[in-house]
Amino acid sequence: MKATIFHNPKCGTSRKTLAILENLSKVDVEVVEYLKDPPSREKLAQLFKDAGMTPNEGLRLRGTDAEERGLPDADADEVLDAMAADPILINRPLVETERGVRLCRPQDTVLEIL
Repeated sequence: MKATIFHNPKCGTSRKTLAILENLSKVDVEVVEYLKDPPSREKLAQLFKDAGMTPNEGLRLRGTDAEERGLPDADADEVLDAMAADPILINRPLVETERGVRLCRPQDTVLEIL
């Protein structure tokens, strides 16, 4: 099985999720450091749809200026535009497999799609 993790190596939860994936021999892991190689707006929309969540639910508030920008109350299009322009606003880690997408907070959530 292939798993793609949208990863921030500075994030403890992201590192723990990656460790879970790497310790499973059945998983071929692709790591995307989304701050260096951000997903497109279209990819973000697809990830959130496949995860069954809204872009607002995938918005990172801690350590960002999302609240000052009014993004928690913005519509989905505005949030996606902001995330595409400033990927620090994407909550992490997002993991995508053939079984779906999860925002892996806590990290054990990844087991739902393996």
